[in-house]
Amino acid sequence: MSPTQIIVILVAVLVLVAIAVAARSSARRRSLRNRFGPEYDRVVAERDSRAAAERELRERERRHSELALTPLTPESRARYTAAWEELQVRFVDSPADAVGDADELVTRLIAEPGYPTGDFSDQIAHLSVEHARTLTHYRDAHEIHLRNSRGEADTEELRQAVVHYRSLFADLLGEEPVHPRPPEQRRPEEHPEPRASEAEPPAQRRPEQAHDATNR
Repeated sequence: MSPTQIIVILVAVLVLVAIAVAARSSARRRSLRNRFGPEYDRVVAERDSRAAAERELRERERRHSELALTPLTPESRARYTAAWEELQVRFVDSPADAVGDADELVTRLIAEPGYPTGDFSDQIAHLSVEHARTLTHYRDAHEIHLRNSRGEADTEELRQAVVHYRSLFADLLGEEPVHPRPPEQRRPEEHPEPRASEAEPPAQRRPEQAHDATNR
């Protein structure tokens, strides 16, 4: 085999290796994009390079794989569903307290399967592996919660916070906690319509009603 042929073969091998490496890198990048969704773009924007961002996301996957997560029981789901419905009702009279309750309730729901809940950034990192698509809602809700604790959030912002918390809550629960309803709306049973006999005092009954009664 001539030196030229050897060089050609070596070049061909190097090209094939480069193609394989590029294909593998592309596949891993595609996998990260599919798994982390908008969180992928967020981390890339925050880091010095795409490679650094992807290393962080793979590290999140590694740490997540070490968690001993357990699915919620049907009883737990029912308990959290009832708690969320009560929270939405309480929002009517006390929106500021309801947002604080929503933050605590979501934190409990995060902790129950086995996610760490100490530092907020750690929560985000662990949740991003399986719940990345609702993390923007969680970040926005948490930010309003912090502003609310300083007395800086208005009622509309508090309402938005509950809506944001609900998105992550439903994602963690695996189902809608209650039928969709704006948090400021009361349940129908809290304002029952008066019956006709209760709405109209006896003295104001129509004349024909009194006539019918006397001729029975």
